[in-house]
Amino acid sequence: MEQIKRAFDATASRYDSQRKWIIPEMDDYYSAAVWAAECKNPAPAILDIGAGTGLLSTLMLQKFPDAQLTLVDLSESMLSIAKERFADRSDVRYITGDYSSVDFSGRYDLCCSALSIHHLEHEEKRRLYKKIFDALNPGGIFVNADQVLGETAAINRHYMDYWDEFLVPCPLSPEDKKQMLYRRDTFDKNEKLSVQLTWLADCGFSEIDLVYKNRLFVVFTGRKD
Repeated sequence: MEQIKRAFDATASRYDSQRKWIIPEMDDYYSAAVWAAECKNPAPAILDIGAGTGLLSTLMLQKFPDAQLTLVDLSESMLSIAKERFADRSDVRYITGDYSSVDFSGRYDLCCSALSIHHLEHEEKRRLYKKIFDALNPGGIFVNADQVLGETAAINRHYMDYWDEFLVPCPLSPEDKKQMLYRRDTFDKNEKLSVQLTWLADCGFSEIDLVYKNRLFVVFTGRKD
């Protein structure tokens, strides 16, 4: 995790501006995550796991302007940018640390995450889903926008070819593209979607659904009864 922290600390200042050149159909992807975040509480307590610069939280606030935000991330540099982003909101909480082990410090109506959990080892993912379930209030929902492994080796290779083709014309500098590919090849530990949906069910989630899929980029959800 220390290597991941250093990598994201180093790219924090450029992270947001690079997203649309790295993630295919990024606007649709994030919009699907926000659409899936259905909550009866008009002022929900929201936990953003792997919140980074606060990009997903910003979009969630557009839907829930009275939400109470808690952002958790390993990278102090990323959270520093989030603090600047939410400087006019004194009620936002920030937790710096490895979200697989830190205390989430409360109960939540909505837990969301974008492009982060795939960095964990598979058993750590499974344990995190149970931790999220336990942190949700009854009726709370988990929304995960993340990367998954193809269900077969051939499908996964097709997914990666698609992503590589998307990256070819991107205007990132050669060094930034090299670093992005290094992070992908070194830190990404994608798991099959089918496996992760089974984990959610095993943790006790109901109403499990896949609401968006663009090759390896997916949004899936589960609710706590």
